[in-house]
Amino acid sequence: MNANELKTVLAKHAAWLAGEEAGVRASLTFADLRSAELRDANLVGASLVGADLVGADIDFACWPLWCGSMGVIVDAKIVYQLAAHVCALSCADPEAQAAQAAMLPWARRSHRARELCIV
Repeated sequence: MNANELKTVLAKHAAWLAGEEAGVRASLTFADLRSAELRDANLVGASLVGADLVGADIDFACWPLWCGSMGVIVDAKIVYQLAAHVCALSCADPEAQAAQAAMLPWARRSHRARELCIV
């Protein structure tokens, strides 16, 4: 998928989210999004199953927390970023806290670690 095609898909998805008649829910299933500019993209409801996001910029993007992101191919930068967001959550559950503590070394490698106050 080239940059223009991606912009079109994301624009139609934004219209879909806004309830506009011309809107279409995005399906990026198995799309090659390597090095794609997804900064500020609202991916709520989008299917990313099996999409390749290696090198993609997902800063400030809305990551789908449902099965629509199963099998997404990512690089370490994205793993660190997602771990940093998990570690920035406040949860009283001891098991969740133990999981956060185990993830913390990875989370601290995120370029967003300082902003999330986990350094």
